[in-house]
Amino acid sequence: MNIYVSNLSFNVQDEDLREFFTPYGEVASAKVISDRETGRSRGFGFVEMSDDAAAKKAIAELDSATVDGRTIKVMEAKPKEDRPARSNNPFRSNNGGGYKGGGFNKNRY
Repeated sequence: MNIYVSNLSFNVQDEDLREFFTPYGEVASAKVISDRETGRSRGFGFVEMSDDAAAKKAIAELDSATVDGRTIKVMEAKPKEDRPARSNNPFRSNNGGGYKGGGFNKNRY
């Protein structure tokens, strides 16, 4: 089962996350998500546990626990939904439209 953990302290590392869940059963993986540009923690992560019963017990007991001064939220991770690709072009919207004309000096002439 894949578990979503949020409101983590920025000091929590992958190994710390793994240690929180190991008393409940075998942890297949534990990953704190970090920002691509800065490398800093984004304050959430995912834990994969092979035994669903152990995972549910961990969720029940760790949800609302205080870790490193923060109250964490622990729940079953939802599957990632298909989302349209984001465009890096500021003149394109994600709905297929093109340049919108902007607002600066729009009615100047």
